[in-house]
Amino acid sequence: MRILSILMLFMISGCFSSDKESNPKTIVVDYELVKAENQKALLVLFPCFPCDAENTKTEFKIFEVAIKNNISVLMMNFNQHLYLEKEEKEKLANELNSILEQENLKTDNVFIGGFSSGGNVSFLLSNYLIQDKNKIQPKGVFLVDSPIDLLELYKTSQKNIEKNVSAESLEESKWIVSEFNKIFGEPSKGISKYEENSPFTFQSKSIQNISSLKDVKLRLYTEPDTIWWKENRANEYEDLNAYSIEKLSEELKKQNFKKTELIKTTNKGYRSNGNRHPHSWSIVDANDLVKWILEE
Repeated sequence: MRILSILMLFMISGCFSSDKESNPKTIVVDYELVKAENQKALLVLFPCFPCDAENTKTEFKIFEVAIKNNISVLMMNFNQHLYLEKEEKEKLANELNSILEQENLKTDNVFIGGFSSGGNVSFLLSNYLIQDKNKIQPKGVFLVDSPIDLLELYKTSQKNIEKNVSAESLEESKWIVSEFNKIFGEPSKGISKYEENSPFTFQSKSIQNISSLKDVKLRLYTEPDTIWWKENRANEYEDLNAYSIEKLSEELKKQNFKKTELIKTTNKGYRSNGNRHPHSWSIVDANDLVKWILEE
């Protein structure tokens, strides 16, 4: 564990680990922590599929405004998950509790969010925490352009393989189709496994895996730049995460989720290197997110 002082922030980078031999069910999660001296809230962030806490720190400019408003920020290195099995939810919840205890962080005002697949993890974990009556009860959860419908992700990946427009998209899409076929089966043979693991399944209007979030503040961020996706990936609007997120928002409102906000941005998506990309942390307005966290 190393402690660095950056400006007025205390950046703690390290790993909390229980004894794996005495507790084989424990998973080890690296993390970085920006800790407020007089904590009013805790923001837990999950990265995208290939990303880590360092990437979150680089791409999401939240830390100065968070610390200024007495919000601690915990950046998790838990990645490479589009969904969570029951045992993974239990292990991750236990590890999160251990980290909060280790770092002496308050649990009474916790907000959880993530970018891309990290948004899936945030919603599924938060649902589990509430359902299980865990010590950690999230007050708010948000996602940032996340692939919340795994069945639609599979269908889009099939289209991307057929189009073969982008090498990056082709490689990712082949992996998704191959893995999903092995784990969930081909959708033509049934979608039950997709419904059991996906935050949302538009085809059947299933929200069974996030139903416990009904009374929690929710934010769904996305930037549906159809022109960019058309030019760079040959994708239509129905192929985008933005489409599934909008359909989720509609379904949640139908099912009386009164605290849900769909936030669609325009020309906010840029990577830290200056490259334009609507699938980015930058679509989240940090000041507005902090205001949302602190409001009663």
